[in-house]
Amino acid sequence: MANLTRSDQPHRAGVSLSVNRPPHIPVAVLGMSLGIFLVVTFALCVGFDLIFPGQAMYQTWLKLLPGFSWLTWSSFLLGGVEAFAYGWFVALIFAPLFNYFSARWAR
Repeated sequence: MANLTRSDQPHRAGVSLSVNRPPHIPVAVLGMSLGIFLVVTFALCVGFDLIFPGQAMYQTWLKLLPGFSWLTWSSFLLGGVEAFAYGWFVALIFAPLFNYFSARWAR
């Protein structure tokens, strides 16, 4: 009796159906991901500007990041904070919109 075969086990009638839930994006996860991504991108771009000054895009940073000036430690830190904030800005708008429309069209 220790060796039960598949046919010895009780059988449930019907077919088990998986529940298809609409995709969901957590706001906090997206905010942290985008924020850190933009901080890393900002740091890499500043490094690129220092290595290749002829191809620098620091003029663009001056327009996109309020209070940013080229280049002091405090300005670099401010640029990182603002880049992180831009990531959260996108997440706070995009994730709820995505979740709303994803749930709406899944019906």
